[in-house]
Amino acid sequence: MAMKVEVKDTKLIIEIDLETPKPSASGKTLVVASTRGNTVTTAKVDGKPVIIGLNAYIKP
Repeated sequence: MAMKVEVKDTKLIIEIDLETPKPSASGKTLVVASTRGNTVTTAKVDGKPVIIGLNAYIKP
């Protein structure tokens, strides 16, 4: 999973690779992008790193 994160003005820009849809843990959705937990990024706010937990999914 490749993810790029940056802060532009007052916006957090996240770019993450899409994956082949895979069933979620519950089986109710298909995950198409995920950080698989929280990830510390290189983006900073007030000098502190931004931490992202991201799940993108579709309904089957």
